[in-house]
Amino acid sequence: MSTFTIEGDQFVRDGEPLRLLSGEIHYFRVPRPYWADRLRKARACNLNAVCTYVAWNWHEPQPGQFCFSGNLDVAAFVREAAAADLMVLVRPGPYICSEWDLGGLPWWLLRDPEMRLRCNYPPYLEAVDRFLDALMEQLVPLQCTHGGPIIAMQVENEYGSYGNDQAYLRHLADGLRRRGVDVLLYTSDGPTDFMLQGGTLPEIHKIANFGSGARAAFAKLREYQPTGPLMCGEFWNGWFDHWGEEHHRRDPADAAAALEEILALGGSVNLYMFHGGTSFGFAPGANHPGTYQPDVTSYDSDAPLDEAGDPTPKFHAFRELLGRYAPPSGLPVPEPAPKQALGCVALTEAVSLWEALPALSTPVRRPTPVTMEALGQGYGFILYRTRVSGPRPAGPLQIRDVHDRAQVFLDGRFVGVLERDGAVNTLEITIPDGGAQLDILVENQGRVNYGPELHDRKGITASVTLSNQLLFDWQIYPLPLADLSVLRFVPVGQATLPDGPRFYRGTFDAPTQADTFLAVPGGKKGFCFLNGINLGRYWEKGPQRTLYVPGCWLRPQGNELVVFELHELDQPEAHLVDRPSLG
Repeated sequence: MSTFTIEGDQFVRDGEPLRLLSGEIHYFRVPRPYWADRLRKARACNLNAVCTYVAWNWHEPQPGQFCFSGNLDVAAFVREAAAADLMVLVRPGPYICSEWDLGGLPWWLLRDPEMRLRCNYPPYLEAVDRFLDALMEQLVPLQCTHGGPIIAMQVENEYGSYGNDQAYLRHLADGLRRRGVDVLLYTSDGPTDFMLQGGTLPEIHKIANFGSGARAAFAKLREYQPTGPLMCGEFWNGWFDHWGEEHHRRDPADAAAALEEILALGGSVNLYMFHGGTSFGFAPGANHPGTYQPDVTSYDSDAPLDEAGDPTPKFHAFRELLGRYAPPSGLPVPEPAPKQALGCVALTEAVSLWEALPALSTPVRRPTPVTMEALGQGYGFILYRTRVSGPRPAGPLQIRDVHDRAQVFLDGRFVGVLERDGAVNTLEITIPDGGAQLDILVENQGRVNYGPELHDRKGITASVTLSNQLLFDWQIYPLPLADLSVLRFVPVGQATLPDGPRFYRGTFDAPTQADTFLAVPGGKKGFCFLNGINLGRYWEKGPQRTLYVPGCWLRPQGNELVVFELHELDQPEAHLVDRPSLG
């Protein structure tokens, strides 16, 4: 049992002044077999603490159904941190941002058409309370006051960037205390007036998030908190990527200089990220600062540890600097882990989406298009099908509003793509005599995770018109792609592959469990599944060109690779290489 408190302008642990040198690692972005390695490397970088978000949406995939096992065993992650001689800061949300789908809030909240997120809306609070009841059963026994490593917990997350509902913040803070949280509570917000006014509570310790300009940031923080230890709760030493942008890099010397300014002013710090990891599967979120910007699969973030957990030049620069401001750990600098290049994987079998549709989905009939959430679907794709009478001359087809990307087919023939906030918002189509079948396949590219566009329902969220006439009577096929074992593949040479998405399959052996990286060089856009695990999205627009394949997920023989290509593969093959390409 120990204590972690504030005395004057210092953090104090068991009566001794302490500077917090923390690094952010998200257990849900790192395969569990690698937790110990990443945490040991945090200590080797001369950090004395680790910070993690808690991903509510992964822990409660359906209302009242909780998972705290396997890669979601957050208590085990906390204990692993303690074994690495690290204190732990926990950010339980309920909202976490984190470039994670809906900022970590469960998609099923949006089944309520009146839902209001991150405020004092009773149905939202009821769901939050149920989650915190379950989560705190896991975490309360691991507080330092109970002999564990957790020294502090955050109330909400950067709330001042979103709203100013003080009753909501009060509900969360009081609720944590009521559930047995007796360690330090804190809020973190950007160092601006409106953020610090909207996101804080008078008695809760306040910290600021920024990537540079520590003197000005701390001066603003002092206006709202005249005493108490200064801390940067998210030191943005790198940044995340959106599809279609350049890969972000920050010079290690520049990042180290900004970090030293924090330390020279007496501040504590949490590196965001220390190790970013990967947003596997359908986990990535999106931003919407006026236009929709989906996040890539990799969360490398140009962090001190790269996506595969190897030290970067930034690691070495930070390690040296941190060792001058706190007692060094004495641990050696870790060596990069071995990687393997397994060469070409021939995708020898295939099946079209149209042929696989009956096995993948049972359709429902609705007079108008409805969202994924309305049909109880969280992630993946959704297909809308209707019959249009003919003949009709060429006219504009418009989707109001598509979230997020629609592929349009007429009698099975590909017509074009309509994208959310795209430069093109209509497609010209002609209906022949006797009419035609209209198919619209919509991809959920990630719910907005930051800002006022958070209520981001997926699919066709309004209507479809042809020549300004509303189209009614739809068959709708939910396609979460959670289980691909139902697919029936045939050899590529025997497969009927009309226009439209296709599933390809190949197998390969792996002599070791070393990490590797997957590229689909002939692919346009799609997803890759390894041994039933969704590795994430690829897209020819970049910047990301490879998907991280953890070696711990490989088998010595008979690894199954399924590629879901939305357009076409120039060559039915994938490549496993020994280095990443993130742009």
